[in-house]
Amino acid sequence: MHDQFKGTGVAIVTPFHESGNIDFGSLEKIIEHVISNGVNYLVSLGTTGESAALSKDEKVAVLDFTIETVNKRIPIVAGLGGNNTQEVINTIKATTFDGVDAILSVCPYYNKPQQKGIYSHFKAIAGISPVPVILYNVPGRTACNITAETTLRLANDFDNIVGIKEASGNLGQCMEIIKNRPHGFLLISGDDALTLPLLALGADGVISVVANAFPKQFSEMVNLGIKGKFNKARYLHYLLLEFTNGLFLDGSPSGIKAALETLDLCKNTVRLPLVKVNKTANSIIAEQAEYIIKNSKTIE
Repeated sequence: MHDQFKGTGVAIVTPFHESGNIDFGSLEKIIEHVISNGVNYLVSLGTTGESAALSKDEKVAVLDFTIETVNKRIPIVAGLGGNNTQEVINTIKATTFDGVDAILSVCPYYNKPQQKGIYSHFKAIAGISPVPVILYNVPGRTACNITAETTLRLANDFDNIVGIKEASGNLGQCMEIIKNRPHGFLLISGDDALTLPLLALGADGVISVVANAFPKQFSEMVNLGIKGKFNKARYLHYLLLEFTNGLFLDGSPSGIKAALETLDLCKNTVRLPLVKVNKTANSIIAEQAEYIIKNSKTIE
């Protein structure tokens, strides 16, 4: 039922001019770059899109521009989450969902709610969302883990909670969800470097940072993994691995912005409290990007 969220989703960056204003020209360039190179869907206003540093009006402008540019060629998932349940509900109610196919909603951060609170938070969101909901578990950022038990309870209780982006790094937790999930519920990798191992365990795809820069190579790896062609997928996994690790050496999305400038897709500009990556990380990212370009080949 929700096959449109299988494969490779890309968490699109929000490019900025050096002045700090949103660079819609570069956003269009990146959207065209990822669509033409095979990604299955886009995620707008995610962590990689620096949504925490955007005003409400800017978020609306970015999402509207993305919808217009994509023009229904591939699905769009909108990042709509937070640690104030009522405010998330208000935002969802105020959002026009024409052109939005699902929402990605992060586990409430900072508050450190109990599992009962996490369940009740997503129950409230599921109750009013006009589109499917994908949970987002990223305890490294939220300081709070959605346990496998809570994920499975939500998956079984609400038909419109259709999957989870799992970025806990906990393979045991992911396996428990995959083994016991209801039919059609998606386990989506939230960690680029663990995507191929998770596909081997039965995951359905990824929401990727790397695919902003190298959508063709990453999408091909994911497609091969889904088909069980792991020998061929492994080549691309290792081709991309050092670049992937380099992106997170000195903060994300600072790393991917550095890579995108190297590829002439947007300026390496982030908003405070983020800053550009250090010189060592920048050099590694640039070197590995060049390596991927030189060593990429089509895997039949």
